[in-house]
Amino acid sequence: MSDAAEERLVDLYLDLLKRSLLDVIYDDHELAAAGTRRGPHWPARAYTMIGPQRLDNLEFCARDALRRGVPGDFIETGVWRGGAAIFMRGILRAYGISDRDVWVADSFAGVPPPDVARYPADAGDSLHTFPALAVPLAEVRRAFDGYGLLDERVRFLEGWFRDTLPAAPIDRLALLRLDGDLYESTMIALVSLYPKVSVGGYCIVDDYGAVPSCAQAVEDFRDRYAIREPLRTVDWAAVYWMKEAG
Repeated sequence: MSDAAEERLVDLYLDLLKRSLLDVIYDDHELAAAGTRRGPHWPARAYTMIGPQRLDNLEFCARDALRRGVPGDFIETGVWRGGAAIFMRGILRAYGISDRDVWVADSFAGVPPPDVARYPADAGDSLHTFPALAVPLAEVRRAFDGYGLLDERVRFLEGWFRDTLPAAPIDRLALLRLDGDLYESTMIALVSLYPKVSVGGYCIVDDYGAVPSCAQAVEDFRDRYAIREPLRTVDWAAVYWMKEAG
């Protein structure tokens, strides 16, 4: 089979996977009108709430990193029901890649209460009060398995980010996707994992435009470490950038 034919098969598989992940969202008409989540509304059946533009961005970043041979694994920090991480694993499966892992990092118990003493920017955040955000690990594993994508290349990191990410046994990353909402979750993920992102890899922040404390964490981190790569807009909520320097 020619390279062009193989690429068309990859396109077809990923398009079908993406449509499957999104079709469940758009059964929820209230969310369909907004395109994705806005405020305390979460789809009842979906595996992801990130919407089509952010899935397209995830696909672009992952495939571009693979095309250019950027070394490292993929990770999402804050996975809810697992849809975006499932899509990451599907991308690797589509290309027949067996030497990269997809790391799935979450408390699987919801969002932590704000630690205002250490992270005052999170004062008043109420996401920890929403049971819909507490998706057990077993449910996420079933979602992966339902798509035929639960295997040894999927690595789960269960617990609060402050306990799991600093010592996570990850060597290098080609793709870092953050969806932890809080200042605390965003900052811990960046401090712990951004140094492991290979030059040429991508960092995606899902909540930059949706949660002011998340945006503040990104800006504080970038200022602290003199990160000058421009932020690129994905949609009303998400931004990303390519790491250009070590």
